[in-house]
Amino acid sequence: MGEFDLSLQLEDVNVLSDAVRTWFLHNHAKPTEPAMQLLCSAAVDLFNQGHRTREELVKLLIMKFDSRHSLQVNAPTSTSHH
Repeated sequence: MGEFDLSLQLEDVNVLSDAVRTWFLHNHAKPTEPAMQLLCSAAVDLFNQGHRTREELVKLLIMKFDSRHSLQVNAPTSTSHH
């Protein structure tokens, strides 16, 4: 999971949050806590790799997670029974 750099400027945080918000709008998906965590982590990772514009982040998030179904985790939960 990506580490959030506390030295980020407000403008950078706005770019990251706008990219994640745009992904949800593009995919007609409702934001959920797990989806937000996954997309925010991915956006921070991409940002730390040097992708600094909203357009670039949106494009890469859409390529990486091509639908709202791509955010689903198929790992069993601690409450599941086998």
